[in-house]
Amino acid sequence: MNDKTIVTHNGNFHADDVFSIAACKSIFPGFKLIRTRDLKLIASADIVIDVGGEYDPDTDRFDHHQRGGAGERENGIPYSSFGLIWQKYGLQICQGNQDVANAVDAGLVSTIDAIDCGHVEGVSKGISLSQTISMFNPTWQEESHFDSCFDEAVDFASRVLTRFIASANGGISAKEIVAAAIENAEDARVIVLEKYTPWKRTVHALSEEALYVVYPSQTGQWRIQTVPIEPGSFEDRKSLPKQWAGLSDDALKEMTGIDDAMFCHNGCFIAGAESFESTMKMAAMALKE
Repeated sequence: MNDKTIVTHNGNFHADDVFSIAACKSIFPGFKLIRTRDLKLIASADIVIDVGGEYDPDTDRFDHHQRGGAGERENGIPYSSFGLIWQKYGLQICQGNQDVANAVDAGLVSTIDAIDCGHVEGVSKGISLSQTISMFNPTWQEESHFDSCFDEAVDFASRVLTRFIASANGGISAKEIVAAAIENAEDARVIVLEKYTPWKRTVHALSEEALYVVYPSQTGQWRIQTVPIEPGSFEDRKSLPKQWAGLSDDALKEMTGIDDAMFCHNGCFIAGAESFESTMKMAAMALKE
């Protein structure tokens, strides 16, 4: 399992072959990597990635440059070598969690596939992860060797892939927690989380009534935050009272009559107090405005 020989092409590299090797590192940590276009070495390898002109997952051949490519997703994005690797090994890399594997495919793998295959419709502009990987290639002014630069790019990609998996896992776990909080809310307009978890997408998906979310901060105090009209929007379903805007400490205590009130952001989208009880009082006051 750990003594496999994996081949990919030599020379200039891209995000798809780099991330494919990074993915393989997590399940075949002791493999031997050969970067070549030598047909004999390709034929004798256990896994071949982004070279060789063949796609056959049963024999671990994952190229997409042959005539006709190697298929595409339902949304029209063709598969690059990374997408082909992920189809076979993504679930294993994500410890058998299909939801996490799907989330990583949607958020990372498919974008790299799209850029590598020139399917740029719907891909956000600006510097991309694929461009960042390409920058690891030595420039014409440098004497660095492509293989050593490739290894550096793989190390970077491995860290990115690990964090994508962790983020996807965290988001899926958070969804369950937030859904339970919505279900158990005493007032559907105020969702209380016993521990901070990412909540916006789940609240929008499951609750049209929620106006505020109350949760503990990492420093022990409590926060009340407004629910935006949609994820990413700066407009809220119901802002905190305008007279609280920008106040903190004694000024906010005097305005609210809450003796441990701490602050209210000038944008009236988040405020806080020392205790849960006081933060809930802030919620009750905000609801009446």
